[in-house]
Amino acid sequence: MNSEVDYSQLKIPTHVAIIVDGNGRWAVERGLSRLKGHDAGFDNLRNLVRYIMSRGVKVLSLYVFSTENFKRAKEEVGHLMDLFVLMYRRDLQIFMEDNIKVVFSGRDAPLPKSVIKARDEMAEATKNNTGGIVNFCLNYGGRAEIMDAVKKIVHASVDVDKLTDDDFRHYLYQDLPDIDLMIRTSGELRLSNFLLWQNSYAEFYFPKTKFPDFGAAEFDQAIIEYTSRDRRFGGNTKA
Repeated sequence: MNSEVDYSQLKIPTHVAIIVDGNGRWAVERGLSRLKGHDAGFDNLRNLVRYIMSRGVKVLSLYVFSTENFKRAKEEVGHLMDLFVLMYRRDLQIFMEDNIKVVFSGRDAPLPKSVIKARDEMAEATKNNTGGIVNFCLNYGGRAEIMDAVKKIVHASVDVDKLTDDDFRHYLYQDLPDIDLMIRTSGELRLSNFLLWQNSYAEFYFPKTKFPDFGAAEFDQAIIEYTSRDRRFGGNTKA
């Protein structure tokens, strides 16, 4: 993936989040099965992650499977689980070469043991890498994350009267900076329970491009749009 955009003239978000959306519809539009769309999406993911991290982004969160996605057809869910195992084993060397730390957000149950094993092996192998962080949100739900954080706080007997936003962050699945730019591919205009706490002040970008076609040029356009935004975090607005 080569870019002709001069990134020295752009604002680079520290934390980018992407809702990986549109794989199935991309395939159906081409007369293919939804499973082929997921294959194409996973192939794109490898190159896109490397490109984004090479542009100076420090943290990249990817919504690859929600808690609600288990309601999909059994064949589709099984295929996605196999793809996760394949990806984590296939791409480990790439993350090591790029010095990228891989972390995961989400619940274990009801993930297959094979996925949990491959996930944990990836996290363990890359835990000391310092070139950036990729956060895979797998079997993830934003409300579930907040509920799980509250349970941890209760079990830890925390003095809630002294609890701050920064304190609360430590009890989330991962202690990461707030999201600066949230992208959802395929044109859908909703968060779908994705990183609700972390997205509080994010800039949203909703390209119509479906994820298998969302490459370097499309990401460049997202950064150009982000650069044009005036982020005020609740401060005074312009007259």
